[in-house]
Amino acid sequence: MLLSRIKPALGPNLAEATSSNKSVPSLDQFLAARDFTGAITVLEFEHSTGRNTEMTDRWLGYCAFHLGDYKRAMQIYETTLHSMNPPSDTLVNLACCYFFLGLYPQAEKILDKVPESPLKTRLQFHLCHKMGDEVKLIEFHKKLQNIPEDMLSLAALHYLRSHHKEAIDIYKRLLLDKREYLALNVYVALCYYKLDYYDVSQEVLGAYLQKYPDSSIAINLKACNYFKLENGKAAEAEIKNLLDMSSSASNFAHDLIRHNLVAFRGGVGALQVLPPLVDVIPEARLNLVIFHFKQGEYIEAYDLIKSLEPAVPHEYILKGIVNVAIGQDTNSREHLKVAEQYFLLVGNSESECDTIPGRQCMASVYFLQKQFEDVHVYLTSIKSYFFNDDSFNFNYAQAKSALGNFKEAEEAFLSIQNEKIVNDPVYISHLSRAYIMNGKPQLAWELYIKMETSVESFSLLQLIANDCYRLGHFYHAAKAFDLLDRLDPSAEYWEGKRGACVGAWQLIMAGKSPSDLLPSVIQLLRTSTNSQVELQGHIEYQDISRRLNH
Repeated sequence: MLLSRIKPALGPNLAEATSSNKSVPSLDQFLAARDFTGAITVLEFEHSTGRNTEMTDRWLGYCAFHLGDYKRAMQIYETTLHSMNPPSDTLVNLACCYFFLGLYPQAEKILDKVPESPLKTRLQFHLCHKMGDEVKLIEFHKKLQNIPEDMLSLAALHYLRSHHKEAIDIYKRLLLDKREYLALNVYVALCYYKLDYYDVSQEVLGAYLQKYPDSSIAINLKACNYFKLENGKAAEAEIKNLLDMSSSASNFAHDLIRHNLVAFRGGVGALQVLPPLVDVIPEARLNLVIFHFKQGEYIEAYDLIKSLEPAVPHEYILKGIVNVAIGQDTNSREHLKVAEQYFLLVGNSESECDTIPGRQCMASVYFLQKQFEDVHVYLTSIKSYFFNDDSFNFNYAQAKSALGNFKEAEEAFLSIQNEKIVNDPVYISHLSRAYIMNGKPQLAWELYIKMETSVESFSLLQLIANDCYRLGHFYHAAKAFDLLDRLDPSAEYWEGKRGACVGAWQLIMAGKSPSDLLPSVIQLLRTSTNSQVELQGHIEYQDISRRLNH
């Protein structure tokens, strides 16, 4: 989710004002209400009727900028720059437009011509962050003054660097002195949202929405909180009415809302909405990566994210996850090593080490290193937050299984409802092993029966055969080795089947297995596709029959 820090609440629209006041509001009234769409309508009317003054274009640039239409504002300021005696703030205003359009080198170049001013310092401060110049960033940081505008600029940078607690501290200090700055509540609410305190975010946001109930930015944040606290349907109901309003009021707000609707709908419409927004809304690229990842399109996800230089935890995490998928798909140790490094950066960072994502990252590092005791420690510490999360339970169950705790592993596997996971060969093989280790070989056999013939089903059959033999479940081991022998005749499978049949017979003789299994055991022993073992099988059969009769 990305919110424009300068996007104001929308005031009453022109139609409502005309209806209630019986007259069109003046430019001053629109500006006072921060209804920049209405103000632009008045200014354009002045142009069309020839009543424009030297201030008309200046106000047009101002209103376009505050609506998020930075391209139009830029064009107005560029035209103004070439006029006679342009206003002194034209260059710095143009630099601001370049900055918000992502044209950072152009903004930096034009600022060289701008006289020193607090606005210039703030813009240079943010340019250093965008261009990764840490030395100059510190230099301009020192130039910031203890005035609201500079403190807001510092708080914004803290927010962009995921230092949300530091940003909140600044906003709260400003609110103590400037309670009338209601928009600060939106900024605080956004920080709490980023910290996963969605209920607190909602509470703080209420102060602003009471005054500006039609604010598209505030309503959008409220919808995002609903999405996290409840579900996508509740979030969509909150935001849907804004779509038509935003399409006429602000291109950026319109794009933001369309983007969020895709998230609320679980990715529906992603390929239609997100690609054009990749270079407009940063989260669009990340959400498109997530969409491709969930579809199993790992190469497409990797192509989208490989050029992204991660700057905040969730970007490191997503890039790590995609590298894991590519590494496992292509058996690339290099990709897995890169993933480990990204996870470690987040898991070991001071700001994230005690957060849920931070602990998930450390669990992932140890998972890739097959250090399952450590995996178990980290996952257990956050288990209460993922009670019904299928992906978490899948990883948790695998860790339990690797540590030999098959009873709890079986419970965790069976709690998973996601069909994609349940049909995954990795899930099936792990659950089969848990069943066998827990003395339920028949359930493992039933899992095999449900599988279609494939390389994975053949591997599962081998697992059942060997694990059942090792655990003394000889009847099911014999059945599995018998099938293996039919599918891929070999002396090894015959030896396995023969040994399992003898073991099953011994259990029956000892009264530890039901006697009605004996005909099936004998039948398995008598049948083989290997002609070299036919005579030996016949001798084994006669020996078992003789002992049974005695």
